[in-house]
Amino acid sequence: MGNAFFVVWRESLEAFLIAGILYAWLQANDDSGRGKRALYAGLAAGVVLALLLGWALVGVQDELTGNALEAFQIGMLLVAAGLIAQMVLWMRKHGRQMKARLHADLSQAVERSGFLGVAVVAALAVAREGAETAIFLYGLSQEGRISDLITGAATGFIAAALTAWLAARGLRLLNMGLLLRLSSILLLVLASALLVTATDRMIGAGWLPGLVDPLWDTSLLINDGSEAGKLFADFSGYRARPALSVLLAWLTYWGVVIFGWQKTGHA
Repeated sequence: MGNAFFVVWRESLEAFLIAGILYAWLQANDDSGRGKRALYAGLAAGVVLALLLGWALVGVQDELTGNALEAFQIGMLLVAAGLIAQMVLWMRKHGRQMKARLHADLSQAVERSGFLGVAVVAALAVAREGAETAIFLYGLSQEGRISDLITGAATGFIAAALTAWLAARGLRLLNMGLLLRLSSILLLVLASALLVTATDRMIGAGWLPGLVDPLWDTSLLINDGSEAGKLFADFSGYRARPALSVLLAWLTYWGVVIFGWQKTGHA
C-alpha cells in the first residue's frame, strides 16, 4: 500500500502541476474560454489513454500462463524499474525548464492547430504520467494484495491533489523543489527494489544463476520474512539472504543511477 501511495502521489502531483501550468498560460492568453474547454478535454483524454494501457496490461496477463506469464511479469518489473530511473533523471535534467517547454509547446500548438492543439498537448502530457503510473502499479502488483494497491493508489491521488492545491495557494512552508528532490531519491530506491524482485524471480525460474546463494544471512538483524521486515524489503529491495547475482544487479543499478545523477546535475 505504501509503495502504491508514494508512486501515485508523485506521478499525480506532476500531472496536476502540468495541468496548472497549462491552465495559467491559457488564463493569460485566452479570453474566449475555448482554450480551457480544450484543456479539460485533453486532460480527460490523457486519463482515458492511461486507463486503456492499464486495461491492456491486465488483458495480456489474463491470456498468458506458465513461463510466458512469468516472463511477462518479470519484464514489466524491469520496465517499471527502468522507467522510474529514467523519469527521475529526466526530471532532474529538464525539470527547471518544464514550465518554459510547456508554454512553448502550447503556443506552437495554438498557432498550428488552434485549440485542438491545446487538447493534444494536454492529453499527451497527462497520458505520459498516467502511462508511467499504470506500468509502475502493475509492477507493484506483483508484490502485494490488489486491495492494498487500490487503497494506496486512491489515497496517493487524493494526497497529490491536496499537495498541488497547497502549492497553488502559495504556502511558503511547502517547499515544492525540496519535496520533489526527496521524492526522486525515494523513487530511485523503490526502482531498485523492483529490480531486485525481478532478479529474484529470474533466479527462482532458473533463467539466471544465483552464483553464490545465499551470499550472507542477516535475518537475525532484519528478517525480511516478518511483517515489518517485508515492508522494508518491498520498499528498499533489502534481502536477508541475497544471492550474489542479486547483489551484482543492485550494484550495477546504483552505479548507473549515480553516474546519471551526477551527469544530469551538471547539464
